[in-house]
Amino acid sequence: MNKLNLCLLAAVFAACSTITVKEIEMPYTKEDFEGVVNGRTTRMFTMENKNGMVVTLTNYGAKIISIYAPDKQGNFADVVLGFNSIEDYQEYGASHGAVVGPFANRIANAAFTIGGETFQLPVNNGEACLHSGPDSWYRKVWDYEKKGNETTFMLESCDGEFGFPGNKSAKVTYILTDDNELKIDYEVTTNKPTHINLTNHSYFNLRGEGNGTVLDHVLVINANKSTPVVDESMIPTGEIVDIRGTALDFTTPHAIGERIDENHPQLVFGKGYDFNYVLNKQADELAFAASAFEPESGRYMEVFTTEPGIQLYTGNFLKGVEIGNSEEPYNFRSGFCLETQHFPDSPNQPNFPSTLLNPGETYKSTTIFKFSVKE
Repeated sequence: MNKLNLCLLAAVFAACSTITVKEIEMPYTKEDFEGVVNGRTTRMFTMENKNGMVVTLTNYGAKIISIYAPDKQGNFADVVLGFNSIEDYQEYGASHGAVVGPFANRIANAAFTIGGETFQLPVNNGEACLHSGPDSWYRKVWDYEKKGNETTFMLESCDGEFGFPGNKSAKVTYILTDDNELKIDYEVTTNKPTHINLTNHSYFNLRGEGNGTVLDHVLVINANKSTPVVDESMIPTGEIVDIRGTALDFTTPHAIGERIDENHPQLVFGKGYDFNYVLNKQADELAFAASAFEPESGRYMEVFTTEPGIQLYTGNFLKGVEIGNSEEPYNFRSGFCLETQHFPDSPNQPNFPSTLLNPGETYKSTTIFKFSVKE
């Protein structure tokens, strides 16, 4: 593919005030994302802030393609696992960088009931529905509107699509700020009661995508509790349990790889971390949820959200068959996800915060990924 060289002025965060000119070499051009999927035109969108941070997006699945963030030396790298063209996104895992909806995570038995009526969903994960099925919103071409460093994607999803009731109107807005924050605002309305739970499914590697595993990344998750799963199906039991002092506890900093292979039943079920954490925050409060630090590069990412939960997933099923932006395969545990969300299987779990959206209401959610460096 053609190379696009962008000379960007980089402000080296916190550790240094020296300003240097750094070069970002992108392994794709906007033409690589211009195509037609299901009769609709796909495009690429670029946002760049005054510090030289660059985010690229596509309206295919409202996806984040790349986030270029500097390390402690001012060198930029793409810190999300992405692909070089629309064709690659169609061939490989559609969830990479995507807005997942209308319901992220698992729904047991691929069904839920509203007002005595049962709605059957696609079965694509054992007997469950995962991320609304194999197609869902991350294989849709969204409408778009771009104003500077604000890019909005819009989607109409008809009554019964993927089994979910109601004509649903969704809007997702990405905003890149000069504080090195990527803010994501979600909104959904419906004309029938339905269940909504949106997230972004970016895989992160703060050393740079395609650059080894994430096992040395040091995580903090602001959660004393989690929603345990019953077995390898990864369906919640419905309980909310205290995890402090266990291998699932990230209330104090721990490297991802420090305890990931311990003989903890939950880690055995998930083949690593793949769990929903119940955040220590008030409902709908925009608050700190998690952070990740990569010691070699010094890159540091903080996550803030209005959501009640966050799913830590450590790339346990990446198999090296997907070839990423750097032409390197995405291998086992080469990326991690921090998916802000309501809890898995909420439609069938009365003990969990409700995900039911009624006509006349607006689902609103905000998540912020903030990037900096530290020693």
